[in-house]
Amino acid sequence: MGKFIQENWNSRMGAILAVAGSAVGLGNFLRFPGQVAQYGGGAFMLAYVISFLLIGLPICWAEWTMGRYGGRRGFFSCVGIMHAVTKHPMGKYLGVLGIVIPVIIYMYYVVIEAWCLGYSFNFLMGNAQFSTAAEAEAFFVGFTGLAGDGSAMGFGASQVGFFLLFCFILNFVLIYRGVSKGIEFFCKFAMPALIVLAVIVLIRVLTLGTPDASQPQNSIINGLGFMWNPNKVVVDEFALSPDGLPGELIGTTEVLGRSFVEEARARAELDPALQVREITIGEQLKRPGLWLAAAGQIFFSLSVGFGIILTYASYLRKEDDVVLSGLAATSANQFCEVALGGIDHHSRRRSLPGRGQRCRWHLCPWVYGFTHGVLTDWPGAPFSVFFSSFLLFLAAVTSSLSMLQPGIAFLESALRINRKQSVAILGFITAVGCMFVVYFSGQGLKALDTLDFWVGTFMIYILATIQIVVFSWVFGIRKGLQEAAYGAQFSIPALYGWIMKFITPVFLLTIFFFWLTENIFRYNPLTGQRVEGPGALDQLIGANANIVAQLSVLLIILFAVFVTIIVNSSSYYKTLSHTEED
Repeated sequence: MGKFIQENWNSRMGAILAVAGSAVGLGNFLRFPGQVAQYGGGAFMLAYVISFLLIGLPICWAEWTMGRYGGRRGFFSCVGIMHAVTKHPMGKYLGVLGIVIPVIIYMYYVVIEAWCLGYSFNFLMGNAQFSTAAEAEAFFVGFTGLAGDGSAMGFGASQVGFFLLFCFILNFVLIYRGVSKGIEFFCKFAMPALIVLAVIVLIRVLTLGTPDASQPQNSIINGLGFMWNPNKVVVDEFALSPDGLPGELIGTTEVLGRSFVEEARARAELDPALQVREITIGEQLKRPGLWLAAAGQIFFSLSVGFGIILTYASYLRKEDDVVLSGLAATSANQFCEVALGGIDHHSRRRSLPGRGQRCRWHLCPWVYGFTHGVLTDWPGAPFSVFFSSFLLFLAAVTSSLSMLQPGIAFLESALRINRKQSVAILGFITAVGCMFVVYFSGQGLKALDTLDFWVGTFMIYILATIQIVVFSWVFGIRKGLQEAAYGAQFSIPALYGWIMKFITPVFLLTIFFFWLTENIFRYNPLTGQRVEGPGALDQLIGANANIVAQLSVLLIILFAVFVTIIVNSSSYYKTLSHTEED
């Protein structure tokens, strides 16, 4: 067996930048705009803000606190930390999800990271100078493999193979260098560079006004309106029956801006095929899926519920401030997500007349609508476009590195092996997963989308609930707040102790209950109506089962079994304290 080496951060700022780097990534710029668009803008933002205050921040503080507590006792992964916090032999099994989640997410996240690098290269080489949305979409389809399973496996400039190989090697070289020399070193340079460019782009976009005079409705102001207006006005278009009455619904279009709403109402009065209606904020907030998506995005963007913060915090020293560090890391992320991710969304709406390819990450609309539409008229284009895309790639690397560290820490501690051995094992496992995601790219990125749903939303939700319950009710809220206050410049507000013990768990469990009834049992208890359309399990069982979706879930299960076997057989978890008693 190799020699296991305990690691630490070189500085508190390095730890904050690393945690912020794990949070600030593609989820801010690609996933967040897609969620805002899918769930109606203003309603999603309200649920998102509430979720941050009642779920995101409390769980973040809980993870920082439990992570440092476990690290002082010689445990550096979610499995070991939950073992130490619960002080029960079964506690370690609660942490299995904290290994499964980040590793599985890395398998598809690094593929998206490779897309960003590939787009950067193609922008620089002049291969991505699109004049229409159709051209941008055609390139996206070919590059990502949407054209069919296995079509992205090549190594040309218009295929993802070479870029994925480069990203994969880069991540493992940095993770091999360790916490301080690899992760912390990289984040200290990548994060400030990203923020500087982000502010420049923010200023640029907010001064665009209405870029296309022929489409005055597609303005920055209306983009902001979509994101923040709580109520929506939409126009339904119906097919007319032979007697001139409205029949089948053809499509629905949202209308933004007072003058355009008035114009739509005037047209509807003259055209029986059109109907204008308002969707209130109350109607929108009755959708359990909206709340699950908002909470899931909070988890994804803050890296809470991953097991990542637990691992990062375990490398803190006893006197390091977890309260201020947690607040600083979450604040940096929220600025990037709401301000910059929102701008991404406005630009996409402004620049793209068509829908484009739809997946949770919305890469094609972002690349064309944001990068191409906003930056190509800057001096020095296409280099300016390349540079902005490349910095998103850097942001992606800071996040993907964080997804590998929990797995590395787990293997090193549970198997008592060195960094080279743990990197080799995890490299092989994730390489197999990446190839699975890349190969099964047809059917609308089916493998990626399935993994993202079940792990990137569902399982994160489960682990986050487990963590806040353990912190508040098993570890104990009084003990937890005292532990957090040690070395802190200010304590967690007493109100948050009450929120963490009662509000957060109840909020999480309530949303999860409604999600289950709507997605599994196809019934909305708030409206008393059956939910139409496919459910969450329809692609896994029944007549409409999809083999790629089934294989994706099987991949998750197999890795979870692998982790559980190691946990069960490791002697490392036989004792509850290795280095420091209470």
